[in-house]
Amino acid sequence: MITRILGLVVALLAANARAINDPRFDGKTGDLLPTVKIEAPTPASSDVETRVWVQFATPGGKPARDLAADSGISIEEVMPGQAAGIATPEAVDRARKAGVKILSAITLEQRFGSLDFPEKDSIYHNYGETKVELEKIAASAPDLVSLFSIGKSFQKNKDLFVLRLTRGAKGAEPSTKPGIVFLGTHHAREHLSTEIPLMLAKYLVDNRAQPEIARLLDTRDIYIIPMVNPDGVEYDISDGKYHMQRKNMAGVDLNRNYSYGWGGPGASDNPRDETYRGPSAFSEPETQAVKAFIEARKNLKVLLSYHTFSELILYPWGGTNNPIDDKPAHDAFVAMGAEMGKMTGYTPQQSSALYIASGDTCDWAWGSALGGKKIFPFTFELTPKSMWGGGFYPGPEAIATTFQANIRPALYLIDLADNPLRATRGQSAFAVTPAEPKAGEALQ
Repeated sequence: MITRILGLVVALLAANARAINDPRFDGKTGDLLPTVKIEAPTPASSDVETRVWVQFATPGGKPARDLAADSGISIEEVMPGQAAGIATPEAVDRARKAGVKILSAITLEQRFGSLDFPEKDSIYHNYGETKVELEKIAASAPDLVSLFSIGKSFQKNKDLFVLRLTRGAKGAEPSTKPGIVFLGTHHAREHLSTEIPLMLAKYLVDNRAQPEIARLLDTRDIYIIPMVNPDGVEYDISDGKYHMQRKNMAGVDLNRNYSYGWGGPGASDNPRDETYRGPSAFSEPETQAVKAFIEARKNLKVLLSYHTFSELILYPWGGTNNPIDDKPAHDAFVAMGAEMGKMTGYTPQQSSALYIASGDTCDWAWGSALGGKKIFPFTFELTPKSMWGGGFYPGPEAIATTFQANIRPALYLIDLADNPLRATRGQSAFAVTPAEPKAGEALQ
């Protein structure tokens, strides 16, 4: 039944997706770009024209990436023997002085062109359209869905909306049902990470009569926050062109602003850097809102934070190379990652295996969100796999295929929210190959 449902939804989505020829990427992976002289920007500026696309050598692999990340470079692509990302010229200079071999550094304008906001990308939802879509979903199933705000954004005082799907509780009312929360768009330019949780909400409502989905809606408390950084999203698509905006409009990387491990490696203390962690942990109203929301819900067991891009499934820790010291939980993370990797084709790994990054959502969720009561968190780095596949702006055709790959993992995590440790026994109806129960043991 699940396979049939997924097939129907994917077919409908694919029918609405439009193919494009994107002139921004030439597809020549591995080519080094010429280095040009880049004038240092004024301190107040953070726009496309003042930052650079930097490529650097990684002859030793991860240690070089850690050095670059600790210098303030936002690493966006990892390739054999090298990596690349976005940085200020100052961060590039710090990396060079730290021993990172810089291969090239050119302005974002030179690397990607004018980045004009294309009409073809109008299928993506801005803040206002996201609000309208959430309201429509809530109105379509008032017995099941409620919509409320958990706080306001820094600059525009925009509501941070959460859509709740469960039976028997509305709005902020407490629940004893196992809970899960999906978050999107911590980073403004990652627009696909808004679309997937938004489409998940619609999928659950549209298929609420199907037995497998009805069971989840009856027995789980599901929260969807599709846009954590609305001010940044609106700025990124303003003025008729993309701005490659990562941070909120106070200039803080929201995914380095959480308290667990805050101030550690891979998060910059320089306000000009892409990975600036803020003046203190939870200094930003957006992360404060997420914190208050999660801490008020002791029933939450699983968290999934959507990002783009790289096609990765990441789990704690991100701020240290050490694995978590809870062996059963570690085994469950590995099992869930492997299972969801089969579903998506994404690569599962401990977050820090990519590079060290401190103060992120998932480390906080596992380390301290509920004061010792663990939330099992994952970060999904969605499609595409590389900058050559479209990077942060992969076009409208990426929406349908990415959603196709990510429906089943979402249902799988919702199902496991009662007890994520079940993953080590393969006990989920949404697993690729569900395990047979042991003698005297029933599947839950």
